[in-house]
Amino acid sequence: MNEYSEMIEKALDEFLIKDNDVKGLVDSMEYSLMAGGKRIRPKLVLEFCKACGGNPENALSFACAIEMIHTYSLIHDDLPCMDNDDMRRGRPSNHRAFGEDTALLAGDALLTLAFETALSEKAVKATSAKAVADAGRILASFAGVSGMVGGQFIDLSIEGKKVEAETLEKMYGKKTGALLKASCVLGCIAAGADDEKLKAAEEFGGKIGLVFQIIDDVLDVVSTPEVLGKPILSDEENEKTTFMSIYGEEKCRQIAKKLTDDAVKALDIFGKDESAELRELAINLLNRNK
Repeated sequence: MNEYSEMIEKALDEFLIKDNDVKGLVDSMEYSLMAGGKRIRPKLVLEFCKACGGNPENALSFACAIEMIHTYSLIHDDLPCMDNDDMRRGRPSNHRAFGEDTALLAGDALLTLAFETALSEKAVKATSAKAVADAGRILASFAGVSGMVGGQFIDLSIEGKKVEAETLEKMYGKKTGALLKASCVLGCIAAGADDEKLKAAEEFGGKIGLVFQIIDDVLDVVSTPEVLGKPILSDEENEKTTFMSIYGEEKCRQIAKKLTDDAVKALDIFGKDESAELRELAINLLNRNK
């Protein structure tokens, strides 16, 4: 899926509004949005569109929208009132570079720009009015109270408390899994896929979302700031219960392996050749070191 990287970067830059009246705000938005990263979510949108027989280019508006929402969440997550992280992707976090007030507004602006992008005339022409309406609904649902934002609230509310693995799984399913599920489903919507494929895509996204967070918990303990591009042991410093603190590294990796196997199985409906890249992605997420 590396072939999508240039396509995504170009589209993100084109959708980013350039308004000289608020240049400082735009600079802050661009600082985080164009900072690179794995671009897993937009790549999932494009690859699921392709797996359903669609043209990935037609799903670019949806792909950019999900990446804007993800980026806004990172900006807000780093703020002092949240995780209070000074580094993101190997450089100062947004509020360290632009100040807390501008960082907060940059996150707000990226969230609203995401919906402007997903609901744009360009998106309608590339897909259909129904697909755009469905995409807007999915974005709102998975990014909001019942999805990512709800997960972030649970995350903050359990700081300093001992919680069960079930609570962690619920929190991760919302905070991390929701946007990954949305990414997979949006790709299917762009291609006009049926309900059976939408359901399988959502299952895949949920499974790899949990894997992603479990491996994050592991890397926060065993990796280094140089490799991760952000501080390590932040969960311990914030007194957070994680899968790592409950199970230890070996058990975490066993759980992540089982979830990855289940995620790959969910792709059977798309066909072996059509889902080859998605299977490879799932395995790469399991084995990643940053």
